[in-house]
Amino acid sequence: MTDVANYLDREVSRLGRPPLKVFVQVNTSGEASKSGVEPSDSIELAKHVKLGCPNLEFSGLMTIGMPDYSSTPENFKTLFKCRTEVCKVLGMAEFQCELSMGMSNDFEQAIKMGSTNVRIGSTIFGPREYPKRQ
Repeated sequence: MTDVANYLDREVSRLGRPPLKVFVQVNTSGEASKSGVEPSDSIELAKHVKLGCPNLEFSGLMTIGMPDYSSTPENFKTLFKCRTEVCKVLGMAEFQCELSMGMSNDFEQAIKMGSTNVRIGSTIFGPREYPKRQ
């Protein structure tokens, strides 16, 4: 995962723009279909972005829960715990590390559990239509 951060850091530098705010995605559900680092690797990647990528601004952690929302509270609790650990290691106040968790079907619960960003595109634009795989 540090390779992706390094690539993004170089591209932002090449464009000559101010640092890009980024979130580290954590796979809190353990699903193979989800991207992101394991919770145990969140500190290492956040540290790399914050200290080793001058063109990126570590802004927080994000997760995408299971499609049926059956593990939502556990996913949110896991990300909340990751934030506590990341902030401790990086010497950041927790309010400086945002939590992006919650989508159209679970954003209310996510907000109650500490989310500072929600992704509610389906609520605004309607459900997505995915192409059938062949």
